[in-house]
Amino acid sequence: MKVIRAKSAGFCWGVERAIQIAREEAQGGKRRVYTDGPLIHNKQMMNALSKEDVQEVGDYQSSQDLDLKKSSEKESVVVVRAHGISPQRRDYLKELGLPFRDGTCPDVGIIAGKIKSHAERGYDVVIFGDPKHPEVIGLLGYAAGRGYVVQNLKDIDTLPTFEGPVAMVSQSTMFTHEFHKLTEKLSEKYPGLVVFDTICGATKERQSDLVELVKQGAEAIVVIGGKHSANTRKLAKLASSHDRPTFHVETAKEIEPAALESFRTVGVTAGASTPEFIIRSVCQRLESI
Repeated sequence: MKVIRAKSAGFCWGVERAIQIAREEAQGGKRRVYTDGPLIHNKQMMNALSKEDVQEVGDYQSSQDLDLKKSSEKESVVVVRAHGISPQRRDYLKELGLPFRDGTCPDVGIIAGKIKSHAERGYDVVIFGDPKHPEVIGLLGYAAGRGYVVQNLKDIDTLPTFEGPVAMVSQSTMFTHEFHKLTEKLSEKYPGLVVFDTICGATKERQSDLVELVKQGAEAIVVIGGKHSANTRKLAKLASSHDRPTFHVETAKEIEPAALESFRTVGVTAGASTPEFIIRSVCQRLESI
């Protein structure tokens, strides 16, 4: 079997940065690192980091109170994950009394800054994204009660009537074409709508590289990444939309030769939180079929 790998498969720079921060703070296990929810959406990588005493605490949406016990044998530190958190959650974590390090992806930080600055100037802010995703939950905290989340065209119809100026941003991992449809719809109602395309470059590159796999002759697409990872699920959805059999797997163990042996060429891509060692093992498994 021929395997074509997407150029952008694997860690984005924001995820790499968050992992680097956690490892720097852990000092090879000399210090205990607590992450408020999973540092990244990949349990295999989180398991690997746990060997360096990087421990996930709390919950996926960073909503639970934390009981962080100071270790008697080593220093402990709190690290914010790549998705970011609300300013209220940031204040709460700092009040826990442990050293604090921010691993928020800078791209997410830019979105938060745009929301904060416009809300302070009287704008209502519409966010295209998943209201249950930790990135969106964190971003809403910067809107000071003036933030609204939409996922589709129907959601725009249910928005309240805004009296003042309106701005629109996007969760960093959404589909570009869907964002454009929503901005067109909202701008019909609010001609002065201020639009910020805040879908990150890594997400756009992943989406375009997947289309390139199809152009290169991939008869099926294997998407590697956590089943709960938003950007990975979107890649799988995009692959299916191109009328290609799509297989979303977390590891090489999930590859079933019987389901893939009829394909001569398979394209492989991976979500932004998928480590290189998993991508490599999946490619090797496919090439052996």
